[in-house]
Order: sequence, then structure tokens, then C-alpha cells
Amino acid sequence: MTDAIRYEKGPDNIVVLTLDMPGQSANTMNAAYREAMGRTVTRLEEEKDAIAGVILTSAKKTFFAGGDLNELIQVTREDAPAFYQMVLNIKSQLRRLETLGKPVVAAINGAALGGGWEICLACHHRIALDDARIQLGLPEVTLGLLPGGGGIVRTVRLLGIEKALPYLAEGKKLRPQEALKAGLLHELAATPDELLAKARQWILANPAAVQPWDVKGYKIPGGTPSSPAVAQMLAIAPSVLRDKTKGCFPAPEKILCAAVEGAQVDFDTAQLIEARYFTELVIGQVAKNMIGTFWFQLNEINAGRSRPQGFPTYATQKVGVLGAGMMGAGIAYVSAMAGIEVVLKDVSLAAAEKGKAYSAALLDKKVSRGQLSAEKRDAILARITPSVDDADFAECDLIIEAVFEDRALKASVTAAAEACALPEALIASNTSTLPITGLASAVRHPEKFIGLHFFSPVDKMPLVEIIRGEQTSDEALARAFDFVLQINKTPIVVHDSRGFFTSRVFGTFTNEGIAMLGEGVSAAMIENQARQAGMPVGPLAISDEVSMSLMEHIRRQAVSDLAAEGKTAPEHPAFAVIDLMLNEYQRPGKAAGGGFYDYPQGDKKHLWPELKARFEKAGAQISPQDVRDRLLFIQAIETVRCVEEGVLRSTADANIGSVFGIGFAAWSGGALQFINQYGLADFIARAQYLTEQYGDRFSPPALLLEKAARGETF
Repeated sequence: MTDAIRYEKGPDNIVVLTLDMPGQSANTMNAAYREAMGRTVTRLEEEKDAIAGVILTSAKKTFFAGGDLNELIQVTREDAPAFYQMVLNIKSQLRRLETLGKPVVAAINGAALGGGWEICLACHHRIALDDARIQLGLPEVTLGLLPGGGGIVRTVRLLGIEKALPYLAEGKKLRPQEALKAGLLHELAATPDELLAKARQWILANPAAVQPWDVKGYKIPGGTPSSPAVAQMLAIAPSVLRDKTKGCFPAPEKILCAAVEGAQVDFDTAQLIEARYFTELVIGQVAKNMIGTFWFQLNEINAGRSRPQGFPTYATQKVGVLGAGMMGAGIAYVSAMAGIEVVLKDVSLAAAEKGKAYSAALLDKKVSRGQLSAEKRDAILARITPSVDDADFAECDLIIEAVFEDRALKASVTAAAEACALPEALIASNTSTLPITGLASAVRHPEKFIGLHFFSPVDKMPLVEIIRGEQTSDEALARAFDFVLQINKTPIVVHDSRGFFTSRVFGTFTNEGIAMLGEGVSAAMIENQARQAGMPVGPLAISDEVSMSLMEHIRRQAVSDLAAEGKTAPEHPAFAVIDLMLNEYQRPGKAAGGGFYDYPQGDKKHLWPELKARFEKAGAQISPQDVRDRLLFIQAIETVRCVEEGVLRSTADANIGSVFGIGFAAWSGGALQFINQYGLADFIARAQYLTEQYGDRFSPPALLLEKAARGETF
């Protein structure tokens, strides 16, 4: 018997199946699992008369991790028939288990996600350890896939279509307590011993257990698609979904199809429908883009590939934050949440207290939702000390400056803080554009100075861009990297340059949208096509959020810095529009009450009606495809320039940084993967067309041409 599944029958005739994939830290649905499960089910069927019931549990830290993504990412169109058969084989094993005629219990002693949760759904009774670290659910949609091991079929039959859809189409993960409330678990257990004891008790009390859907006359909760209430919901569901996906993400749409079609037929036919849609997604490009970036490259980053080796992991004890505005308050919150002491300093105690109140509001929300106890909230808040005095930084081993983008101001507050902090303290700036090497000249130890660029709102945005200055030491970089992981963020490492990576690329997106408006292209077309391309928000809306006065300030700073180096700042067609909006129309953005959009009190924002008269030209409209391509191509081209200049050192940092930091179209797997999946030769041809039509900024960089000539990808 293979040891991928251990088979042990006790004196009570209950068989305990322990999932324990050899040579892996987690159990996955790979070939070894499929073979072992096939043999195990056959043995159970043969020995059925001498068995009282079956318990499934795991020898790993997690219960079961799901499908084997190394396998899935390699499946091609040619492999589709064989792959489809293999999926049907996995389903048939689980179906044989649940129709064995004996009670089967899942004793869930760790996370069960994806395929792991599908195994649990095929059991008659589900008991989990009551541990808030355990996650349960079907997150396949986040990798461009759907639950292909019976997850859709069983969840719909268990909860009904409407209640099942959030778990399937949004990939919601649940803690055990939440899963119990949702009706996905039957019981919780306090300890591993109690878990197995409860499983045995249930088996002995329910010798004739069957799945609810195998009981004669069973009806799906809430009704089938033809029942009036469900039909009404389904009439609008596709348009609601399309509004979210913009047609860029096939997985949620296929999930809806499989759920609805599967609810109208018998169990076995529903399984075939699910397997067909699953196969279609697996061989598609979007799933390959998303698995490559959001699984393999993200894991590579979190495993520390960009971190200098040879330095022990450093745990930051106390962080001093300069500036208690939105960014500083957010940095204080995520640090305190991670158990780090924080000194939050501003020019007045009232301002510092207001920064702390930001954390209080976020924590109160968690308490009201039952995600946090009042004691926990108080303990987290107690870690944040508002201050007006640099002397309070005495114990700090990390200082993060988060004041306005002004070189002189940053220099003065940083130098004052450095003088009071611990001698070995790391000094960081949360600048989004100013070169780190220049800012480092304000401190006594430039080798301990680094950029930590957070994104707003800090509590929600998963990325931190670490910027290495010319004099930043390897040790400082390693410590900064460790801190970012400590506060549960994703670190990408970039080298110093104006705007680094994310702000540079983000600037090309907003500028391109504004430039199109200046050419006379309809504002509504620009905004809609940005979202159709997969960007979360249009370039005009995001310019209002950032504020054009800040964009103008950053541009002026760049012009004066470059002039000091004897260089001229490049011109861009967007600048004329920004100048008009600021100087003539006095509409700098959302915070000032209006920019490209109007913000009526208590109502939804809408495009400023005057844009039509002042900018739009009937003869200037271009094709929707050109609008989408200009917005995506300009960002991808700038990303290649960052690689070419050595600002970016890894493809993973480029892809994850572009999606997590600036919202680059997630379906593509990131800015460099967008080029890979487009095909380098085709991308270059399209970029050359855009250059002829819209300007030299689209001209393909030398690195791109060289890679294409060598037949390489990024």
C-alpha cells in the first residue's frame, strides 16, 4: 500500500485514512494521490462488510492543499481529452467513497482549500478543529479556475444556487466558526483527540449515513433555476457578474454556467458539465497567466528570492512613523496589527491622536463584525503612542518617514529622528517618486537608508515597494524585506530611479488617458475601455483621486532635479490638459470638490459635463481596441524600460508589482506576462503601429527587440 494515503482499521472496525503525500510539505491532487485514492476506494469496497465507517484526516500541517498547479499549468489544448478523463476519474473516486454505503467523516485538522475542501464535501459529516488559523473553501477562481472535483455540484446541492455563488464565484475562504454558521461544517472540536473521538461517535450513531442529495425526493435548497425566486435572481446575475469581470475573467462566468446548468440535471450529469467547463479553463491562457504570477511568482517573492542571503531574519521591535496623515496612520495600523510597538509623530499632538484614531476606527469595525475581541482591539491600540517629540524615538529600530513629497521637509524630519533612534536603526522613506540616493544624503548613515513605498489605503493594499539606494547595504535591504513580511505585506525590490517602478508605470497610465482626452477622445470611452481592459479604475478617475496638483508638484520637482543635473525633463501631451484643469478650470481633483469628475454630496460621482464641450472632438474618436491597447501597452513598455535600466531585477517583482501596486490588468498575470502571452513578435508589431499613430513613447525598447530576436520571453 502506498503511503500517500495510510489505511488503518481499528478494533471498532472504523478505517482511518491518513492523507500523507511522501516528499511534499502539503497534500495535493497529483498522480500519487490519484493512484492511492483509486486503490484505497477499491479496498474499502472489497472490505465493506467488515467496516463500520471511514474517517479522513491528514498527517500534514494543512489538511489538503488542492490541485497540483505544476501539472495544471502545463495542460495544453492537445492534452484536453486525456485531462478531462483524468478529472472524471478523480470525481468518480470521490463519488464511490460517498456512495460506499458506510458513514464517511472528514476530520479536518488543518487548512482545506480547493481540492482539499472538495474531498471534505464528499464526506457525509465534516468536523474541523476550532482554530482561527484554519481556512476552508474553494479559492480556485482567484487563479482563473473553477472547483473541478465536484465542488460546484456539491456546494449548490448543499446550500442552493444563491447561497453557493459567493463561495464559488468569489472564492470566499472561511474560518471554522464561519463555516459552521454557514452550514458547511457540522461540528467543531477543541483538540486533535476530540476531533477523532467525535468522528468515531458520529459513525457509530449514524450507520446508514447518505448524502442529502442521494435521498429520494431531495430538492435543492431555494429551488432550481426554473423556480420563480431563483429565475428572478438568475435573470440579472449574468449582467451583475459581467459588470464585475468586464469579460476579462472567464472563470466566474463558467462557474455561474456550471452551477445553473448543473442544478437542472441529475448529480452525475452535473459532474460532467463541471468537468467540461473546468477543462476549458485549464487549457485557456488566462488561467496560465494567473497561476504563473499569483501562485508561482508570488511564492518565489515571499520565499525571499530578492532578499540578500547570509543575514539572519530580523524582527523589528519598535517603529517610529513620521507624519500621521493617511499613509503614516495606515503604516502605524499594520505595524501594530503585527505586534510591533509604534511611535506616531506629527507636528501637533492633535494630529498624532487623529492618526491613532484611524486605527481605532478600523479595529472597531472588526469588533462589530465579530472578527476581533474588545480585549484584542485594546491591546493593539495600546501599541500606538502618539507623539510630538523626537525623543520618543529612543527605542526605535526602524524609522519610516511618511510626510509630504518635499525633499527639504523629508530631509529635516528624517535627520532629527535618526539622531534620537537606536544607533543601529534602519531609516526608511515612504516616498513614491523622489530618488532614495538623494534623500539619503540627509542622514549620517546612508548605508542604513532605504525606500519603503506603501500604497494607499495601507490596510488594504498588499504591496510594499522596497527601493535600494546607491549606498544601501545588503543588511539594510534584508532587514527591510523581513519587516515587510512581518507586517504581512508582499515585498518587491527595485533599484533607485525617479519614480522607481510602480509610480513610473502608473504615471504612464494616467498620462495616456489624459493625453487621449486632450486629443478629443470621449472621456466616457477612455474610462469605460480602461475597465474593459481589466484596469480596476479609469485613468481620469484615478487622477482625481491622486489630485492633479500633486501630479503637477511631482513634475516640477522632477524638472528642477533634472535641471540641476544638466538634463531636460521629457514633455508629454498630457501636461497641457493638466495645466488647463489646474489653472484655467481650477479643478485639481476629488479632494478639492471636482476634477475630471463631479462629486455631488450623497450621490454617485459622474464625469464633469463640461469635458464634452471643452475637449471632445467629433472627428477625433479612435477605436475601442486602440484605447485599450494604448493604456495597457504604454505600461508594459515602461516596465520593459525599468528592466532594461536595472530598476527591476526579476520578472516576478515586475508582474506582482504591476498588479498589486498599480492594478495592472490581473487577467494578464502582470505587465511582463501581458507581453509574453501576447507573443513578443506580435506585441512589437502592435507597438510599432501605436508608435506611428500616437507617438514615439510606444516605440519598443531595445531589450524587447533583442529578446524577440532570440526567441525568448520574460
